[in-house]
Amino acid sequence: MPTGVHLRDARQQLFDAAERILLRDGPNGLTSRAVTDEAGCAKGVLHRHFTDFDAFLAALVLDRAEQLEAQGNELRAAAGTGTVAANLTSALTTLFGPVPVAIIPLITFRDELRARLRRARPGGGMAILAEATTAISGYLADEREKGRIAADADIESLTLSLVGGGHLLFTDRDAGPPTAPAVEKFVATVVADTVRRRPA
Repeated sequence: MPTGVHLRDARQQLFDAAERILLRDGPNGLTSRAVTDEAGCAKGVLHRHFTDFDAFLAALVLDRAEQLEAQGNELRAAAGTGTVAANLTSALTTLFGPVPVAIIPLITFRDELRARLRRARPGGGMAILAEATTAISGYLADEREKGRIAADADIESLTLSLVGGGHLLFTDRDAGPPTAPAVEKFVATVVADTVRRRPA
């Protein structure tokens, strides 16, 4: 088997194991030993591919951020179709899915991880939230350009409201993720005035 394929498979196996631990045990349960045990591989496998555990975590976060970037592109492609509220509701449900929501506290409480993410890409210190912000902001700007939201809409404030409020809505996992109607109500409330005032 070519080395490149083997490396890619090993990374994915380790990333998937880390996701399962995050979802099951939270950030505190995520250690290098837990990851290799969950992946069913020797302890040395992780360190053959990553210089240390923070390097592994940074690669994991950046990999998942790339997935969110693709989902953000899908949101922007939806501009001009459906309704603004429905598009944003669907996007928030995806952008704040179980894995992104589990990764955010991991980033928040690991200073070295944030530092590595910032070195890896501009504004990367909070990579997951940064991707959500970029996606929502770009989408709203596209919709404003198409005349589906008010020409004087404050995109930055709308984005902060949707991303910040959406994060809070999806973070409270004790009762499970929010229902679709709850997300729809939240989004509709945030964008109601902006959509209502759009040019005829």
